[in-house]
Amino acid sequence: MSYQLTIEPLGATIEVAEGQTLLDAALRQGIYIPHACGHGLCGTCKVQVCDGSVDHGAANPFALMDFERDDGKTLACCATLQDDCVIEADVDEEPDAEVIPVRDFVATVTRIVELTPTIKALHLKLDRPIHFQAGQYVQLEIPGLGESRAFSIANSPAAVEARGEIELNVRRVPGGRGTGVIHEQLKEGEQVSLTGPYGRFFVRKSCSEPMLFMAGGSGLSSPRSMILDLLDGGYAAPITLVYGQRSRDELYYDDEFRALAEAHPNFRYLPALSDEAAGSGWDGARGYVHEAAKTLFQDGFAGHKAYLCGPPPMVEACIATLMQGRLFERDIYTEKFISAADANAQRSPLFKRV
Repeated sequence: MSYQLTIEPLGATIEVAEGQTLLDAALRQGIYIPHACGHGLCGTCKVQVCDGSVDHGAANPFALMDFERDDGKTLACCATLQDDCVIEADVDEEPDAEVIPVRDFVATVTRIVELTPTIKALHLKLDRPIHFQAGQYVQLEIPGLGESRAFSIANSPAAVEARGEIELNVRRVPGGRGTGVIHEQLKEGEQVSLTGPYGRFFVRKSCSEPMLFMAGGSGLSSPRSMILDLLDGGYAAPITLVYGQRSRDELYYDDEFRALAEAHPNFRYLPALSDEAAGSGWDGARGYVHEAAKTLFQDGFAGHKAYLCGPPPMVEACIATLMQGRLFERDIYTEKFISAADANAQRSPLFKRV
């Protein structure tokens, strides 16, 4: 059994299977509805139901409040149709966005590499080619849990095309069931399922402005893919990466980025450590990502495109610093890692999309 879903203001009508979420049905037709966590936690995919009825599913009560439900709002990532429906979504035109329908893949784990004491690189050989824009992510089904988790693709599109293999950087979340399975149980040679690509966090290549990437923790995945893609394509404008970790043993791909900075005069790399022991021999920047960036860009950030990726507190701090340095919403793009613990936190008042 299926229903018809009309998406305004596009005027597009698609078929939605019984039990299929509105977001999944739209993405599989190449229609982008703004979203982030994909699990009903953040509220980014909130849409207005104009006609028909839906089941709200597992929408978090803080992401979709009772009065919003009464007003006809729902979360596209959780909602399923109960009859034919018309919804209105906040769909922005993105000239650099490619229309890439979400697809299902089966992959074999070829390598698991320990990058840091808490982060592992998962290398997956796909059963068929995947086309994606650098910065996008996939939903990986966790073996034995019947649940999926979102992980950004850490290698460049060119590298994936050449090897048919994607890399995911997975941080062990304390108490996290999904990352616990990956870190403690998943073995090389096993098969896993995933879907993708997802997301609107990608490089706007049509611009020629200098680019600033600010990343924290395993949020380095997307920026790494994006920077490698830019350098592979011969992007000529200045590119800067400011990357933060707590300590030196958590700093990964440091040698790679230092080598890239040596090989490409337009690429600058600044690692910063916020909790490195005194007297450890570390002679680089200390402090948080936003602090290191402010020191590096003493004349402000105007004229840049900024891409921020990491935990919500880091992203919030970076946004405030960028705005103080004369960079505003139209030139700032973000990717937050939102967990259930973040669901009740207040979201930024600065941007509608952050």
